[in-house]
Formats: sequence, C-alpha cells, structure tokens
Amino acid sequence: MRKLFCLLTATVSFFSAKAQKADYNLVIGTYTAPGKSEGIYVYDFNTADAAFKLNNVEKNVINPSYLTVTPDRKFVYAVNENGEKSMVSAFSFDAVTGKLGFLNKQNAEGADPCYLIEDDKNVLIANYSGGTIGIFGREANGALTPAKQVVKHIGSSINKDRQNSAHVHMVRFSPDHRYVIVNDLGKDKVYTYSYHKDAAHEVLVVKDSISIKPGSGPRHITFSSNGKFAYLVQEMTAGVTVFSYADGTFKKIQEISIVAKDFKGGNGGSDIQLTADGKFLYVSNRGTANTITTFAVGSDGKLTSKGHISTLGNGPRAFVIDPSGNWLLVGHQYTNNVVIFKRNKVTGALTDSGKRIDLGAPVCFVFVPKK
Repeated sequence: MRKLFCLLTATVSFFSAKAQKADYNLVIGTYTAPGKSEGIYVYDFNTADAAFKLNNVEKNVINPSYLTVTPDRKFVYAVNENGEKSMVSAFSFDAVTGKLGFLNKQNAEGADPCYLIEDDKNVLIANYSGGTIGIFGREANGALTPAKQVVKHIGSSINKDRQNSAHVHMVRFSPDHRYVIVNDLGKDKVYTYSYHKDAAHEVLVVKDSISIKPGSGPRHITFSSNGKFAYLVQEMTAGVTVFSYADGTFKKIQEISIVAKDFKGGNGGSDIQLTADGKFLYVSNRGTANTITTFAVGSDGKLTSKGHISTLGNGPRAFVIDPSGNWLLVGHQYTNNVVIFKRNKVTGALTDSGKRIDLGAPVCFVFVPKK
C-alpha cells in the first residue's frame, strides 16, 4: 500500500509539474491610439493546448508598441510611441498574478521609439523617427534613471520618401553581450557598438558598420543559437540577408527573398524568428502580402525557402513562437487580433488552429513563466 501511495504521489507530482511548466503569462504590447486597445495586456496561456484567458490589463499606457520583461520576471519596460512626446516606462511585474504596477517614465530622447532591450544595468531604446539610441540606467527598485547617453545617427539613403534621414529600428545585444547591434533603416546600415554596461556615460562606442543594399531598409536581426550566423530582414525590399558573425563583425553569405515569385503587390518585411532548435526561420511580410515565409536552416547557416502562407489577417507586424515550439502566434495591427497557428516541429509547416485572441492592434509578445 505504501508503495502504491508513493507511486500515485509521484504520478500526481509529475503531471502537476508538467501543467505548471505549460502555464505562462503572455504579455502583449499594443497601439492604443487610434484603436481598441487600452494598454498592456497579460493573458494566461497554456502551451499544451494553446488555451488562453485574459488576466490583467495595465491601462492608461500610451502606445506600448514594444516591451520587454526582465529575466527575474520582476519588471517590465515599455516604449510609449508618441511622436516628439515619446517616453519609456518602467513597471513592476508579478509573474504569479500577471499584474503590473507603474514605477516611472523618462523622455525617450527621440521620436517614436520602436524597440528596446535591457540587462541588469541598463535599458536601451531605438528611436525610429528621431534616429537615436537612448541608454537609461536601472535603479534597484526597477525605476529608470534619466538618459546616461544619447547616440544620434546622421544620414540618409536612396529612397527619398522613406530614407530622408536616419531611422534606428532595432537595438540587440550580440550573443556574447559584448556588443549592441543597431539596424538603421534610413541609412541602410547595420552598426556594431562596443557595450560598456558599467560606464556612467559612454556606454556605447561605435566599433564597425556594414552597408546593406541601398533602398532595402534593414529592420530586425536575429542570431543563431551558436552565435555564428545572423539573419536580417529588410522592410522595404522584403528580403533576408544571411551573415556569418564573429567578434562584432558581419560577413554576407546569402541574400534571399521572402516574396513568392508571382507576387505583384506591396511589401513590408517585419518580424523574423528562429526556432529554438535552429532548424527553421520564419519571416513576416505586411503590405498587401500579409504572409509568413518558412525557411529551413542549413548547417552552413544558409536558408532554403519552404513556402509562404497567409497570416489570415492584415498587418502582421510581429509574431512569436511559444516556449513549447508547438504554436506560432501572429499579431495583426490592422485587423485587431492574434491568429494562432499549430507548428509542425519536423517540417516547420504552419496550420491554422482556429484559435483567435481578439484585442486592439497587438504588436509585441513576451512569454513569461508563471512559476
């Protein structure tokens, strides 16, 4: 009887642990104006079956179009994209309840911030219209200090409508955290900055840059898990550049399109994500395409297209692969919903699960373990 009791206890504990592991907070950043959104949304999301329910909404937050959650799950930082009045905000976060609490905000030091990253010392933001990078310190309680440094890009490229000035679109830590990689859509350049996290003022020092094909508009970049390759999506030409990468230096090894050969409409390359196993790369395209392209990733880092599917909505600005790797969630800025696709881990293929999260202009996603 004792053995049976122990076996039953172990079985219950095992399935309880699996259930807990499948239960996540899904934190969603949105555009609040104009639109239906009220701020930052937190959903309960179960990775076993993609079941979800709304948990909390942090209201009265202006256009938190991009956000990040600290690894200790205690704080959330969000941009407030609002033209020349743009800010960056800090919140406390309770991973068990999913509740946020406003801490403070600082001037973004540039118009229209669209991306941010953080570590235990700093929060760095990319200001698109301002063409600047703002670096803010973190207080012990999670609040933001005034800017420690503001880096200003100057320049333009060949598209006079879209590239008449610098447009910093992304900041990202290199895999070894020694550098910050900065994509400038307005200049068609990718910059490498040496990162001095403990510096009082000169946190970023430029090391190198690489020019991208004129008129392409570099937007987002991601790295392979081994840090040897990087993948850059171009917003304006809807292409992907594959680089080999080492010690802050990029070398182009492939250019490939995310557009079907017979497509004649408008493009707007947006998000790019690698699977955790490194076998597949997904890239979204807006414009009139509204598609996701699947690529198989070779051992040499190069890509092979596996095809394109409709995202089943309008304006797939961002998407995310859930921690289990079984689901891919696409946020539609203009049709105000999240479409959940089932992902085949072997083939990379996506199929519509039929599940939808309805909310205004979802444009950023972060999965956070509840326990």
